[in-house]
Amino acid sequence: MTITLALAGDTMLGRGVAERLTGRPRAEDFFAGEVREPLAEADLFLLNLECCVSSRGTPWRAPVKPFHFRAPPQAAGLLAELGVGCVTLANNHALDYGFEALLDTLGHLARAGIGCVGAGEDLAAARRPACLDVRGTRVGVVAFSDHPRDFAATPRRPGIAYADLAGGVPSWVTATVAALRGRGEAVLVTPHWGPNMVTEPLAYVRRAAGALVGAGATLVAGHSAHTFHGVAPRVLFDLGDFIDDYAVDPLARNDLGLLWLVTLSPAGPVELRALPLKLDYTRTRLARGDDWRRVRDRFTAAGAALGTSVRVRDGELVAALDTPCGG
Repeated sequence: MTITLALAGDTMLGRGVAERLTGRPRAEDFFAGEVREPLAEADLFLLNLECCVSSRGTPWRAPVKPFHFRAPPQAAGLLAELGVGCVTLANNHALDYGFEALLDTLGHLARAGIGCVGAGEDLAAARRPACLDVRGTRVGVVAFSDHPRDFAATPRRPGIAYADLAGGVPSWVTATVAALRGRGEAVLVTPHWGPNMVTEPLAYVRRAAGALVGAGATLVAGHSAHTFHGVAPRVLFDLGDFIDDYAVDPLARNDLGLLWLVTLSPAGPVELRALPLKLDYTRTRLARGDDWRRVRDRFTAAGAALGTSVRVRDGELVAALDTPCGG
């Protein structure tokens, strides 16, 4: 039996998006029907929530932190309507408005019936994997971020699951992955890694991906760069962005993205379908025309550089993910 995972990258519901999240927001106001419809195929939809969800808190004080993202409580309902089953909070915006806003985020998501991973009220909670029953298949989700260090949870305070990758993947991460795999679960690892606006995975990210697959990860799906990257067997290096109000870099073209649908068998991932997206200001739709061709060409070239072929099928970009990862 196979299951289908829908994956989306950085989902920023603060600032301009938050200004539109008033009253009872509807998913159709933020995501075109052609984006929402493929999600109905998914047995689980997971994304990186790039903000806190709260009406409280004050901006995190850090000399090198220029952006603070906070969505109102209605954002949790929007995600639930969209069909999101789980989010990762292991990123550099979970604590943008402090500890109380992070705790509010956990509460709002729980009340909306959305699981979360990668942050918590203390170190143990932040590192705890989410264990989900997806149509009879047990899926363990492990999340961490390699930045910023000052957001790290401790035994006495809330925060994110922080993992310094400078010396390799920390043992707590590989041990968590191995334990889940040892119980026979499919293991999805979703790291927030690397710098913004790079168009390919850096060497240390590629090494970390190999280590995660070696530890037993069924699929690795990263994010952080704000631009999608190519894929290697079992590894989606960067999912890109899903919705935001960001300025567009004319070279990186962070307004072009992908919605990812992965077919997963008990032995591992079988096929990836990637749907080209166009991110307008606070609204996401499918890419068309030159934008679609730009996504196709970039994704195909990026995959080829990592040894993965990409073909077009019914307007989607399709890649096989069922061969061993070489790291």
